Amino acid sequence: MNNKSDMFYGASPEIFARAKNLRKRVTDAEKNLWNYLKDGSFNGYKFRRQHPIGMFIADFYAHKLKLVIELDGNHHTDNLDVKRYDKERETLMKEWGIQTIRYPNEIALYSPIEIVKDIRKHIQTFEHNLQQSPLTKT
Repeated sequence: MNNKSDMFYGASPEIFARAKNLRKRVTDAEKNLWNYLKDGSFNGYKFRRQHPIGMFIADFYAHKLKLVIELDGNHHTDNLDVKRYDKERETLMKEWGIQTIRYPNEIALYSPIEIVKDIRKHIQTFEHNLQQSPLTKT
């Protein structure tokens, strides 16, 4: 990784190409949630879709919040190898200061507003913690 302030965390050209391809093959669940997150102003934060981070691709990412949103199909809960991979991925991202929130595809398909409400709660917590940080005190 070249620079931690780099929002791509040293992602390779191959990862960028895979992310571009994934943006062309959007799932219905991703489409539903993206309708709320797009246009660069979700509670004042810009989310990106299929965003390269290191050797990974996040479904949605807000760099200013250092927040990844993942939508998971059944294979994330039914397949032990996928569960292990997800855990390792989250651990590494946490080392970079990035938090991951996961939601089942079904919620994004049928009740995306529930996800939106939960993301807003996370943003409020982030903003509260930022206000309480000794680095922001003058």
